[in-house]
Amino acid sequence: MPVTIEVTPQDLVASRFAISPMIETMHAHWVLAGRFDAGVHGRWVARRRSTYQDLERRHPILRAATVISGNRGDANVDFIAPPPEAVDVPFETELAALRARPPAQAHAEIARVLARRPATGQVRELLLGPGVVELLAQAYQALWSEVLAPEWPRFRAILQRDVAQRAGRLAAYGWAAALEDLSTSVRWRPPGRIEVELSFPGRLHRLGGKGLLFLPSVFMTSIGACLSAAWPYALIYPARGAAIAPSATSRDLPALIGRSRARILAELAEPATTTQLAALLGQSVGTTGGHLAALRGTGLIAGTRTGRSVLYARTALGDALING
Repeated sequence: MPVTIEVTPQDLVASRFAISPMIETMHAHWVLAGRFDAGVHGRWVARRRSTYQDLERRHPILRAATVISGNRGDANVDFIAPPPEAVDVPFETELAALRARPPAQAHAEIARVLARRPATGQVRELLLGPGVVELLAQAYQALWSEVLAPEWPRFRAILQRDVAQRAGRLAAYGWAAALEDLSTSVRWRPPGRIEVELSFPGRLHRLGGKGLLFLPSVFMTSIGACLSAAWPYALIYPARGAAIAPSATSRDLPALIGRSRARILAELAEPATTTQLAALLGQSVGTTGGHLAALRGTGLIAGTRTGRSVLYARTALGDALING
């Protein structure tokens, strides 16, 4: 039986999209620790494996944390990385919030999970010790700074691009348009219900005008949810275009229009702004803007102003060229 989320017109207005560096750090932890299949991130995991193994030696709490986090179903703690309250929170802010969690709250959540997934020895001592919150904060700070932060501009650009497109669809066309390709596990049931297939028993949840928080993830390939009354109700879903490797292009296209312009044309399978493309390509905004102007001038891409930014997308001519 799926989880059912009952929504009202007020929930549509109150719903929002957000990006959480802490949640992405936690998801990267699960992938690096082998809890989830690496998928398109296989090469990235291979590059980062030795760094992560060193982090596990320095921070044994990382291995212990996989007992209480990243499990199928609802046998997980929430205090490490709950849904964010704001739209684009810096990692440092989320880390400070983790450090401020009351140890009693952490121990209560950990004990609930350990009742279903028992642990012994050092793992249990670490998880139920008085310093577990600070140990986790130190470990996640190291994981962020040594593994995620160097590539965060690219990851963040992927997430921002997904948010810009899907939030626009939600605002303009409603629930059905925003949910139609979120995941095969999510279905819209008119007039006001969202059904989500999850790996724990389904029940009815009413948003009551508070809205739903949507959190795209670079690392997750399946749908997830936070449906605890203590936090904002949230759906976590795979971000579009989350492959770490650069988009594939025809072998001849770079010779025709140049390597950078061919890469931009490939990346614009999903609309993006100049700033997002610059982060994805590792170029300056000015350099990327020059390439975009050339592609736009030849009719391969078109731009649409959204607020203060211009969102670029391929034209039919650009699609034909990129597809050979």
